[in-house]
Amino acid sequence: MRGNGLWQLGRRLSRRLPRSVPNPRPFAAAPAVETSSELKKTALHDFHVEHGGKMVPFAGWSMPLQYKDSIMDSTLNCRAAAGLFDVSHMCGLSLHGRDCVPFLETLVVADVAGLLPGTGTLTIFTNERGGAIDDSVVTKVQDDHIYLVVNAGCRDKDLAHIGAHMEAFKAKGGAVEWHIHDERSLLALQGPIAAPVLQLLTKEDLSKMYFGEFRTLDINGSHCFLTRTGYTGEDGFEISVPSENAVDLTKAILEKSEGKVRLTGLGARDSLRLEAGLCLYGNDMEQHTTPVEAGLSWAIGKRRRAEGGFLGAEVILKQLAEGPPVRRVGFFSTGPPPRSHGEILSSSGEKIGEVTSGGFSPCLKKNIAMGYVKSGFHKSGTEVKFLIRGKSNDGVVTKMPFVPTKYYKPT
Repeated sequence: MRGNGLWQLGRRLSRRLPRSVPNPRPFAAAPAVETSSELKKTALHDFHVEHGGKMVPFAGWSMPLQYKDSIMDSTLNCRAAAGLFDVSHMCGLSLHGRDCVPFLETLVVADVAGLLPGTGTLTIFTNERGGAIDDSVVTKVQDDHIYLVVNAGCRDKDLAHIGAHMEAFKAKGGAVEWHIHDERSLLALQGPIAAPVLQLLTKEDLSKMYFGEFRTLDINGSHCFLTRTGYTGEDGFEISVPSENAVDLTKAILEKSEGKVRLTGLGARDSLRLEAGLCLYGNDMEQHTTPVEAGLSWAIGKRRRAEGGFLGAEVILKQLAEGPPVRRVGFFSTGPPPRSHGEILSSSGEKIGEVTSGGFSPCLKKNIAMGYVKSGFHKSGTEVKFLIRGKSNDGVVTKMPFVPTKYYKPT
């Protein structure tokens, strides 16, 4: 998910919208507001409006920031029951052909060849300097079929990047083709009751489907791609459904939950991912940030560390061996919540880094943030200062996630 200052955008629009949002979460600077005629609309757009969605521009789309309840209430409901998110602005695509795996491995750090069919992992698309072009969940459906989802705000550059490398790969005899799933919508059902509610709409036994696994199956009469994953730290699913069936599936999920699953917007999605310590591309990870600096070394497969073979491998493997110059860490703080791009100082006043995301945690009822600090200041318990509106506020480095994750894994 790409960062575009959701919270500040919501505050700016509050003069025109019914005010139901508390004021706990300042984020990065808001994007330029696009006119409604320029914005793309998901298959659920009218459904959102009918159900009180506060629609805002996001990555070229008209998307719901929140509904009738506050962002704080939506966040807490997802943790206690479940939230249903329309994430159809994100771009799903499939790679096909006997060489789709070796092709993709030239672009990402994951050991895609080592994945079992029907399983996936988070990965990073890297550039020649080892920086992150985007993060993505990649699934090996079969040895000759890869399914992945890229961020809405990165769609154009990602597709151009993949397409250019694909043409060069095919020119050398590689067999790979792709399909962009613009005919499908994407829903994310997240929270502790996600599985029991979804189970009412499919014959597939979801208790045998674990975190990171993928299935093609019938849900509510529609042929869906189902991945047990998400962006909240909760158990849940991302459901790729034919767009003509998206509204019916949404209605069925809400009806089967008997009011416990709530429509949830991008504002709460951002609060949830921050509590889970997850990167927001465009805020916490950019083209100059390596996976090692971002704390995502675990996403670099063991075989890939030995063999390399992906863009920027020399830079990344050197950082793995010697350590990176900066590291992404989490913080608790006092005073006003830290803001994106805010300075981080050592206890002696030296500038040691910058905040990338921060705000008030609805679940913990305290300030949380993440950012990058010089190596050596990254250890848990290190005391820091946040410079906010010219005043210094106390903080401390802490481990992430801030809220424990609840992924469904084999016992």
